[in-house]
Amino acid sequence: MELSKKLGLIVGPILFLILINLPIELVSEKGDAVIAVAAWMLIWWIAEAVSISVTALLPLLLFPLLKILPIADVGANYGSPIVFLFFGGFVMALALEKVNLHKRIALNIIKLTGTTPNKVVLGFMIATASLSMWISNTASTVVMLPIALSVINLLIDDEDGFTKNDKNFALSVMLGIAFSANAGGIATVIGTPPNSILIGLLENEYNIQISFLKWMTLGLPFSIVMITITYLVLVKWMFPNKDLKFNASKEVIQIELKKLGATSGKEKMVLIIFGVTVFLWIFRTLINSIFPTLGLSDTMISIFAAIALFAIPYNIKKGDFIINWKDTSKLAWGILILFGGGLALAKGMSVSGIVDLVANAIASSDISILLTASLLILLMLFMTELMSNVALVAVLAPVVAGIAIGLEIPILYLLIPVTMASSCAFMLPMATPPNAIVFASGYVKVPQMARVGIILNLIAVALLIFVFQFIIPLLF
Repeated sequence: MELSKKLGLIVGPILFLILINLPIELVSEKGDAVIAVAAWMLIWWIAEAVSISVTALLPLLLFPLLKILPIADVGANYGSPIVFLFFGGFVMALALEKVNLHKRIALNIIKLTGTTPNKVVLGFMIATASLSMWISNTASTVVMLPIALSVINLLIDDEDGFTKNDKNFALSVMLGIAFSANAGGIATVIGTPPNSILIGLLENEYNIQISFLKWMTLGLPFSIVMITITYLVLVKWMFPNKDLKFNASKEVIQIELKKLGATSGKEKMVLIIFGVTVFLWIFRTLINSIFPTLGLSDTMISIFAAIALFAIPYNIKKGDFIINWKDTSKLAWGILILFGGGLALAKGMSVSGIVDLVANAIASSDISILLTASLLILLMLFMTELMSNVALVAVLAPVVAGIAIGLEIPILYLLIPVTMASSCAFMLPMATPPNAIVFASGYVKVPQMARVGIILNLIAVALLIFVFQFIIPLLF
């Protein structure tokens, strides 16, 4: 066990005991207890002393013991509608992966974009981002990596060897896959866990609902702009591959598609259920206005998709279904618990008066709104390079809500760009799973990732400040 983990394991509960037994009152009896629990969770999350999902269970034990909230109220957060929205999304992703539809979609996107070196890079980036909107960024990176490695190996084995242009191309592809996986998830509510943490906080604490379509009207254009900028930075500025020519990449794509064979009946079924689900998510508000008694929610649609994938038989005689319950052993249950822990912590901060305290402190100070927003975006983006973005949003989102209230601006204006910033970690391998996966390929060194990453991080900060100032007031 690493020293940092050992230290974190001990320091977390010790800090909790120190804070809980302080002779002075920081906020209130309840507030101090919540701060103590949050400090313990934060230490364990940063050090990754135990699984981040195990840390998320602490409120379930400590909040009732410390009389912060009854266990029924704490437990309700772990069964929040947002948890089930993501559960349905996970089941859909599971089905896409099981029938290999995600790989077929990715290969066809690359095939469409063309086979000149820069177009291949663009194809990989579009394909990865498109997958990351619906399945985990880790899964989308894992799908794309072997295909990318096959293309790179063609350059290594060609007559002129692995030249500087070849290396630049390999770097562009690898970093393009990682960075578009990160940015692609921002586009939808289910694309990346921080988005759902935010949606859950808004529903639970402030009775504010953001529909699937509403989020996409902001998230999708931001993802497209960020991915376009990333592409241009990689192939036109940092790693240009001038005069590089190869046609064999087209053959690799054809070979990979041939391996998949013709589109199977199961793939078609998954595609129909997936299409219907996305259609319902996008047109939910319109459907509800036509049929007011229906009361469709994004979570209900998500659960409909999950049940359909389990219950509609592919072959009723053989009892063959698209997915079975045993397939859910691959489902990211820990992330669902993590959502619950984050929402429980937010509830604790709310009922104990911590959010009100932050709001009052900000209201009584004379801080510029734009400067505050810029600093929060910058803080979130660079902190997420070092710790889990889900854990970070779980801890900081309620505090940011308090700051927005203190500044007398709608909480969405501040919470949305700060949450989006948590998915823009481009600098270090340990920042996100996609970064780590492409780093492990051996084609990317830490200084190379950091050099491009710091530029993209600063561009993302500038973009998010622009979104805060001009775009969010128009949409929300």
